[in-house]
Amino acid sequence: MRYMMVIHNDDEALAGANQQQLWADYAAFNQALAKAGAGFTSGERLQPGKDGTIVRTRTGKTDVLDGPYTDTKEQFAGYFFIDVPTLEEAVEWANRCPSSRFGTIEIRQIVGAGEG
Repeated sequence: MRYMMVIHNDDEALAGANQQQLWADYAAFNQALAKAGAGFTSGERLQPGKDGTIVRTRTGKTDVLDGPYTDTKEQFAGYFFIDVPTLEEAVEWANRCPSSRFGTIEIRQIVGAGEG
C-alpha cells in the first residue's frame, strides 16, 4: 500500500534543534528511503507556513489570503511517499523521520485506481 507521510513541524522547536545534527539525520533518512527501493521517495521540504498563500472560492468569489492555512503551532512542512504492506510498517518509517521529534507525521494511504 502506498502512503503519503505528511510532515507538520513546530517551527520553534525545529529552530531550536542542533541544525547540523538535524540535517545529517535527514540525509541518513533520505538515504534509507532511497535504499528501500521503488515506491519510496525522499521528501520535499516546503517554505514555512507563514509564507503560504491561501485560495478560497465561494459562490463565485475568490479570496486570496497570506499566511498559514491554520493558526496552529504546527504547520505543513513537507512530505514523502512510501510503499509498504502494512500501516504498522508505515508507522515505523514515520518514527524514523527526524521531524517526528519536532512535530507530527500524518500518515495517509493513497487511494488506488478504481477506488472511490
